[in-house]
Amino acid sequence: ASPLHLLPQRRLPFGTPSSPPAAGEMAPKRGGKAPVPAKKKAADKVVNPLFEKRPKQFGIGGALPPKKDLHRFVKWPKVVRIQRQRRILKQRLKVPPALHQFTRTLDKNLATNLFKMLLKYRPEDKVAKKERLLKRAQAEAEGKTVDAKKPIVVKYGLNHVTYLIEQV
Repeated sequence: ASPLHLLPQRRLPFGTPSSPPAAGEMAPKRGGKAPVPAKKKAADKVVNPLFEKRPKQFGIGGALPPKKDLHRFVKWPKVVRIQRQRRILKQRLKVPPALHQFTRTLDKNLATNLFKMLLKYRPEDKVAKKERLLKRAQAEAEGKTVDAKKPIVVKYGLNHVTYLIEQV
């Protein structure tokens, strides 16, 4: 037999008891609710010995189980699923402000004012371009100095606008 008293003893922090507390002596847990005092029954119910209380058996051939809320497991219509997925994606993605401004639409009044303004900067059609080039060619034929400025128009098209932004 080995001498156990020669083995190093485990040190406990100051103030802790050397032996574990006995059953029923445990300190109450922190953060929990205070124990609710047991309610005293006004009068014990009289139990009829003819009717024996038996727990329900939910196995095969037994009682039907209680109804569960299966709301979460419904196969929702595709439109509803897409709406929900889109809403979650928008919550999780960080969209730059320059792009996010286009997610909200203008009200009717502001939209009509915008379209009126944009009409002034409408790209020229083929007839107007042909007239402009004819006037320029006639001016060059007469020997006059020609202002070769293109009219200011709104640029459109995703790739074209992206290219123009990259050039700046």
